[in-house]
Amino acid sequence: MATVPKRPSPMPVVYPESDGKPMAESEVHRDAIIDLLLALQWHFADDVTACVSGNMLIYYAEGNPRKSLAPDVFVALGVGVRPRRTYKVWEEGKGPDLVIEVTSPDTRREDLRGKFAIYRDVLRVREYVLFDPLDEYLKPSLQGFRLVEGRYEPIGLIDGWLPSAVTGLLLERDGQQLRLVEPATGRRLTTPREAHMARLAAEEEVRRLKAENDERRRRLRELKAEYAALSEQLRRMRRESSSNDH
Repeated sequence: MATVPKRPSPMPVVYPESDGKPMAESEVHRDAIIDLLLALQWHFADDVTACVSGNMLIYYAEGNPRKSLAPDVFVALGVGVRPRRTYKVWEEGKGPDLVIEVTSPDTRREDLRGKFAIYRDVLRVREYVLFDPLDEYLKPSLQGFRLVEGRYEPIGLIDGWLPSAVTGLLLERDGQQLRLVEPATGRRLTTPREAHMARLAAEEEVRRLKAENDERRRRLRELKAEYAALSEQLRRMRRESSSNDH
């Protein structure tokens, strides 16, 4: 009996972890992305269901690794916190809820057209925010869109703040940075650089207070020594005076 040759097993689909593109166009863009990402991670630190990431490849068509993009910053609620090397929509069960792109001259066309359509029609991203840190090519430089019945509707600014329903925060331009603001207090979330500078200032204050305390202790020792010397001198004078009287 002739044997039927086995069909070769299909080659597994490889989903690369990098697209070879740089994270950011300039230091300004890089710093804006990093500060925003870390501030959002801190904001969602107590939410074990929220994935907050950035510059990670999102694959949105199983079996086709070409169908991918890497948002600068994104938040996906309800998918859980765990180490990820890529984000596969069919495994996570959903796309991100919020995407923020820090745009540049090289990316703005794609951010406003190609990615715009994918975020809206394929990934169904609830909120899409674009930020031009140099305020040169995107007018206005901070824009947001919210998914309403399958369409992206512009999110209106309120006194320069862009409200985000996904995060419960306000987004605000501050120089070349995009800051996160607590609506109830108007307080900006601290950036890593601000936290670092505050720590350095606190350490310097501790050193100053310690130096002042050391100086007070040194002066107190001197005063005690002077008091002891004067006391001894007074006793000697009294002894001499008593001897002279006799």
